[in-house]
Amino acid sequence: MPSLRGDLSSVPTTSAVPATTGVTVLDRDTGQVTEQLNPDLPFRSASVVKLLIVLDFLWDRGPAYELPAEDRARLEVMLRSSDDDAASYYWDELGGGAIVNRMVRRLGLTHTTRPPATHPGFWGYVAITAADTVRIYQYLLDQAPAPVGAFVMGHLHQATRYGTDGFDQYFGIASAFSGDFSIKQGWSGFPGSGRSRPSDGLDLTSEALHTTGTVGPGDRAIVAVYTLHPVGTPYEQAYAAVTELVRTLDIPGAPKPGVPDHE
Repeated sequence: MPSLRGDLSSVPTTSAVPATTGVTVLDRDTGQVTEQLNPDLPFRSASVVKLLIVLDFLWDRGPAYELPAEDRARLEVMLRSSDDDAASYYWDELGGGAIVNRMVRRLGLTHTTRPPATHPGFWGYVAITAADTVRIYQYLLDQAPAPVGAFVMGHLHQATRYGTDGFDQYFGIASAFSGDFSIKQGWSGFPGSGRSRPSDGLDLTSEALHTTGTVGPGDRAIVAVYTLHPVGTPYEQAYAAVTELVRTLDIPGAPKPGVPDHE
């Protein structure tokens, strides 16, 4: 995969931030990065890693990419409603951290790593960056076999309001803009979402709330926003802060304000 288009070192950084934040916004029409802040700062991925899980599962299934009914149903709910049981199932079936190693090599990711050695079974502790997340979406939109891109992006465009764990996943991209969007969100550390555990290096303790996806007709803009909030921050407060941050970003093709009408 070619390197990320646009000069990440020369774009002015975003000033309005709710917490520790990593941002990359790419305009696919021009190939320019319109926003960036800490693009290579690693965050624990939470559910954003489900993009790598589904891509690894689909990788060698061409040219037809036909899926058994059970796998199709499991992957659909994982992508649309961020189902954790489905992610755990494939994490175990596909070799855990080896999934990350394979996808890093295949997609040319530069700062994505498997979970810390102290937590090998925790797929949500994969380290990922805003810039690498944009690379994943670039692959899905511009390079993946058509059935793969259509399957993954089709379900991200139909993301449900609530995850299967009951959390409202319409923060950030989904609340900031009306019109066309897709999302793969991540949340970790909030009561009921799976408490994080201390670790050296990667921050596994702060509350994490991430919004990633595409905005605008034809998936014009790719957006990746990663945030960490002080331990004890209420979900509603982080939800509002991330949404407000996204509203301030220069996202080409994004209508605003608006209320999404996804079901």
